[in-house]
Amino acid sequence: MTERYVLDLREVDETRTAVVGGKGAHLGGLSRIDGVRVPGGFCVTTDAFRRVVAQAPSVADDLGRLSHVNPDDTEAVRALSARVRRTIEGIEIPGDLAAAVTRALARRGDRTAYAVRSSATAEDLPTASSAGQQDTYLNVVGPTEVLRHVSRCWASLFTERAVTYRRRNGIDDRTVHMAVVVQEMVFPEAAGVLFTADPVTGDRRTATVDAGFGLGEALVSGLVNPDVFKVRDGEVVAKTIAAKQRAVRALPAGGTRMVTLDARRQEQPALTDAQATRLVRLGRRIEAHFGRPQDIEWCLVDGAFEIVQSRPITTLFPVPESGGQGNRVYLSVGHQQMMTDPMKPLGISVWQLTALAPMHEAGGRLFVDVTRPLSTPSARAGLLDTVGRGDPLVRDALETLLGRGDFVASLPDAGPGGPPGGGLPAPVETDPALVTGLIARSQASLAALERDIRTKTGPALFDFLLEAFEEHKRILGDPLSRQVVMAGMEAAWWLNDTLLEWLGEKNAADTLTLSAPGNVTSEMGLALLDVADVIRPLPEVVAFLQDVKEEDFLDELARLPGGSAARDAIEAYLDRYGMRCAGEIDITRPRWRERPTALVPVILDNVRNFGPGVAARRFEEGRRQARRKEQSILSRLRELPDGERKADEAKRMIDRVRTFAGYREYPKYDLVSRYFVYRRALLEEAGRLVRAGVLPDEDDVHHLTFQEFHTVVRSHRLDEQLVRRRKDAFRTYRTLTPPRVLTSDGEAVTGAYRRDGVPSGVLVGLPVSTGTVEGRARVVLDMAEADLAAGDILVTACTDPSWSPLFVGITGLVTEVGGLMTHGSVIAREYGLPAVVGVEQATRLIRDGQRIRVHGTEGYVELLP
Repeated sequence: MTERYVLDLREVDETRTAVVGGKGAHLGGLSRIDGVRVPGGFCVTTDAFRRVVAQAPSVADDLGRLSHVNPDDTEAVRALSARVRRTIEGIEIPGDLAAAVTRALARRGDRTAYAVRSSATAEDLPTASSAGQQDTYLNVVGPTEVLRHVSRCWASLFTERAVTYRRRNGIDDRTVHMAVVVQEMVFPEAAGVLFTADPVTGDRRTATVDAGFGLGEALVSGLVNPDVFKVRDGEVVAKTIAAKQRAVRALPAGGTRMVTLDARRQEQPALTDAQATRLVRLGRRIEAHFGRPQDIEWCLVDGAFEIVQSRPITTLFPVPESGGQGNRVYLSVGHQQMMTDPMKPLGISVWQLTALAPMHEAGGRLFVDVTRPLSTPSARAGLLDTVGRGDPLVRDALETLLGRGDFVASLPDAGPGGPPGGGLPAPVETDPALVTGLIARSQASLAALERDIRTKTGPALFDFLLEAFEEHKRILGDPLSRQVVMAGMEAAWWLNDTLLEWLGEKNAADTLTLSAPGNVTSEMGLALLDVADVIRPLPEVVAFLQDVKEEDFLDELARLPGGSAARDAIEAYLDRYGMRCAGEIDITRPRWRERPTALVPVILDNVRNFGPGVAARRFEEGRRQARRKEQSILSRLRELPDGERKADEAKRMIDRVRTFAGYREYPKYDLVSRYFVYRRALLEEAGRLVRAGVLPDEDDVHHLTFQEFHTVVRSHRLDEQLVRRRKDAFRTYRTLTPPRVLTSDGEAVTGAYRRDGVPSGVLVGLPVSTGTVEGRARVVLDMAEADLAAGDILVTACTDPSWSPLFVGITGLVTEVGGLMTHGSVIAREYGLPAVVGVEQATRLIRDGQRIRVHGTEGYVELLP
């Protein structure tokens, strides 16, 4: 009976996490790999922990209280976790349990020194490493001290840092248990950490070895700078030898102390190049065993490596599985679509089924493989020009990769009869009827979809949707639609480039596109001002909206004086725009029609910050500014040599950009409208499965792909473990930052802005809407929590079309992600807002409430005193 409290490391492997915790399970797995040496030892199991904790019912009570504490309430977390630790350390270890540990020590012979190490069940997991969250004690001598430190390890499950870490990773403290690893102490000449992938760039082919003298504790705790070896393909490709002034050594009577190294010793490398490459070979064997890159702690003892820990590296962005041969280069779809948050599996699979190009998933994000166009000269030039106009950081990252010369294979261009290398579509006439016809065609197709889907349920619904997806792609990929979009974009580029050359005027198209007709996204923001006009004269409605919490508030609104008019105005807005939401390319995201409370803060801001009729006045003022700009440009051009020809060319392009620029936003509006139809039908199907007892919750289908959802509908069987795994993975993906450019080696290739004339000490980005503005920065990460006053400058990670209602109340825009033609940039120009996008870490470097100056013409942001 008592023996179940102790298991030898050789008896366990990585499948026994629930019994011996993450560290113990991984050490057991390591001990089974040929050629890998692990110091001998045993585990005090989680059964022992549970038995001890059960002796103090107050622990369960305190953990219950802790589960309801906000993780940001540091004082409450600190007090409750400290009380739990004191209680656990004060519990006497039962005699039979203590005897089991003592017998395990005796079986190891005359070994007198041990490392006593925490091993939690929520530790060293693929999704959360918990590195450094619990305690380890080195050079513990004698059974009495081992038992005392076992208790201290149990208590360390509830350090403040461990509790906070678990809460932020969605792990309930009551579900986590602690085992303790007791290992024979080793006394190394050198020790350190091996990452089998570069922890900074993510490159899976480059391993990093950190090394120092003595025990690894000095290095892991940051007390000394390590030697760093970069090893790639079996060779040391870079190394830095640090001045290692100190080392941690074991004391004969137990414990450790810091010692100062001899001056000559400090400058010597802790490892030779041959030892570093040998260690990496060992690490590759360990990585292959666990199936993912590893963070490995090692010791060098008598010329041989002992492995004392291996855990997955949880901060690496996953690599897409494309199936392509050789090196691959991927571009982030989310950076183009202004949605860098992870998507759930249903959202990803529907996007893939409706996209015009193949897309690959990694880390809950989508990527497109651009290896082939990068490999031929003409296609490469076209791709670099296109992405460079949109996002210079992407272009610079691609050029950095191409500059290495050996990653992307170079292929010859196709012959005269071959396909063009990413050429633009044929030009079209400047005719407003083209736009009218395209919109009418889209609306007719959407109406047919809404009509025909109503009768479809069960497997027939999924068959119908697969056909609908083909119609979706036909509308989205209409060559004429693409020609019209490109015509507007090319006209804007021509105006900016040519008028800079002829008149020295920067970004002239920004003013010329103000209040361009037919922009459904900018109309959406102005329409919410009209809603505010209805609500503003109704004080009881305004007061009611300030306390709205429930999504059914529109029903209650009608019972207030004037409430029917307010409800009708909001309902009419939702009829036109209710399919939109933040992150709208993910079909699993709830729409405004389903959660209208998301609009309430913006409506109230509009009520507070504006007077009646401002939407029409603002649109008209933009139109007049564009007209004045046009007249000024044409007049100045006529004064130049060959001025009439230049003015005529400019006039044609101005007409072209004003005719077609507004349509740029319509295809996305049509796409999202169709997604809302798909979403409602799929949620109704999920509801039927819940009523049939197949699904616990409707939202569970969000963690299935479209094909898996189809299978569940046919079979009426759900793999609940798959759903749980997907939910865990999604939580992890939310902690990852997707790169703009990613290679098949896992390297996140970063770009830089390379232009002269930018002052020092400013935040550099991409200029997308001309002008300069100074004001208060409001850092907003969730549109529903925005609290904006007139004159504020919006600072956020990224904006998709759902953010445009906020744009009517601000004077400038700064985002971390964006390009010249992404939605936020287009609407900023429409509204005449100075804007700089692609400002790395803007939401961290700019404080909420700080005064800033946005230089939308030059592309930088000043932080003001």
